[in-house]
Amino acid sequence: MSKKVLIVTGDAVEALEVYYPYYRLLEEGFEVTIAAPKKKKLHTVVHDFADWDTYVEKPGYLIDAHASFAEIDPTEYDGLVIPGGRAPEYIRLDENLPKIVRHFFEANKPVAAICHASLILETIPDVMKGRSMTAYIACKPGVEAIGANYVSETIHVDNNFVSAHAWPDLPAFMREFIKLLKK
Repeated sequence: MSKKVLIVTGDAVEALEVYYPYYRLLEEGFEVTIAAPKKKKLHTVVHDFADWDTYVEKPGYLIDAHASFAEIDPTEYDGLVIPGGRAPEYIRLDENLPKIVRHFFEANKPVAAICHASLILETIPDVMKGRSMTAYIACKPGVEAIGANYVSETIHVDNNFVSAHAWPDLPAFMREFIKLLKK
């Protein structure tokens, strides 16, 4: 029986951070569900590094959310991926999402969080306190505010938890997450 992986996201997810994990996991033979606040077509965005002091954002591709957070039973899944972009800013307000994310940490299932995904982890500070992780540098204050240890490496593994800075780190990020899933 194939392992099941849940990806939680919403509109304004960084395109590479949702598409790369989605297709990479399918390629490995995992069953993958993308969940969002509502079951709908999601708008992705492209974050790129130009000559600005921060990243620029452009519209990206559309991708289907297969289910709403309210429909998700996290006990049915073997792993969780949390992409970044701007989606974490607002999806963390959905009352169902913190319960879903908490389940994966408490059950010691593999969790992968990249870039601004750390904003979602701020909703479960008791779970994150004392954990080590990395995230997009602008998220460092939030990571530290919840009692987690910010690591400046672009990819970091802390037991069942893989974290990464941003989309340029996707190959190593997914390699480490898939290793955890295959254990």
